[in-house]
Amino acid sequence: MKQAPIPKRIRILLADREEVFRLGIRQLFSLEDDLRVVAQAATSEQAISLAERFKPHLLLVQQEIAAEPPGNFMDQVRRVSPLSKVVITASALVGDAPSRQLESGAANVIARSAALSRFAKCVRDSMRHKVTPVKAAPVPVVPIAKTIEYLQKPLARPVDTLTLREKHVIACLMQGFPNREISQRLAIAEQTVKNHLRSIFDKVGVSDRLELVLYALHHKLDLPVVETARSQLPGTES
Repeated sequence: MKQAPIPKRIRILLADREEVFRLGIRQLFSLEDDLRVVAQAATSEQAISLAERFKPHLLLVQQEIAAEPPGNFMDQVRRVSPLSKVVITASALVGDAPSRQLESGAANVIARSAALSRFAKCVRDSMRHKVTPVKAAPVPVVPIAKTIEYLQKPLARPVDTLTLREKHVIACLMQGFPNREISQRLAIAEQTVKNHLRSIFDKVGVSDRLELVLYALHHKLDLPVVETARSQLPGTES
C-alpha cells in the first residue's frame, strides 16, 4: 500500500502536564518551517477532545497522560482522528516499556531529557514511518530538562548592555523568524545576525536560541516592535 506523502507543514498537538515543557517544545518547533503546534493539552481528556477537533498529523504525548483513565489512549486517538500518529515522551526509557508503547500503536518513543534537536527529528521520522532509536542523545545540545532547570535560576548576568539592534534581533526570534528573515527585516547581513546572537547569548548567559526565547519570556524582556521595512533603524549600527 502506497504511503501518504509527508505534509509540507506537520500539525502537532502537545499533551504534557508541565507548562514549561510545552512552552519549550512549542518555541523549538516554531523555529522549524515544517512544524506547527496547533493545540496544547494538560490531560488525556483534553488531548482526545482537541485531537477530534484539530485532526493533527501527530500528537506528542507525555507517558503519564497516555496512561490516564478512562481507557486505552491509543484506541481513543484512533477513534477520533484515525490518521494521527502518536509519539510518547517518557521520563525514563527503561526495560521493555518503549517496546510496549510501540506495540500499542505509538509511532515513536522519546526521552523527555533528549537533546532538543532530537524532538524535531523524531517528529519527522514518525511521519516517514521510521522509528527513532530510543536512547538519549549525546550532550552537546542542551536538553529540555536542563532548560527547565535554567529557568529556576536567578539572573546570571545583567542584560542592561543589550543594544537596540540586539533587542530587535530577540524580538524577531520571539516570532520564530529564521536568521535569513531576520537579516531581511533588519536590513543587515545574515552573518551579522549570527554575530549579534553570539553576543546576546554571552550577555544573558544562554547557549542557544530556544534558551534565549525562554529567557525573554520568563524575564519579560522589554523588546521593541519588529520593523518590517528594510531600512536602517535609527540610533543603531549593523
